[in-house]
Amino acid sequence: MDMANQARIKETAEKFGSDKVVVILGGAEAESAGLTAETVINGDPTYAGPLTNIALKLPVYHIFEIKDLIDPEVYDAQISMMEMVL
Repeated sequence: MDMANQARIKETAEKFGSDKVVVILGGAEAESAGLTAETVINGDPTYAGPLTNIALKLPVYHIFEIKDLIDPEVYDAQISMMEMVL
């Protein structure tokens, strides 16, 4: 996860509280998704970004895990094409 996104997530968690922030991933690359999840849960494993030594313990889901919670029309319009690709 790049430093700008780490900073954005850190600021959001500080502003709204970690208990009110959920991270939703959408990429196809499992390793990248795993590193992103690790970063927002336990802190930056590379010790280079704003989340170094900061364990936000945010819940993380892939978009496909929460498909049933999304309005079907919104899902079809915004996500379904990528689902076919992934």
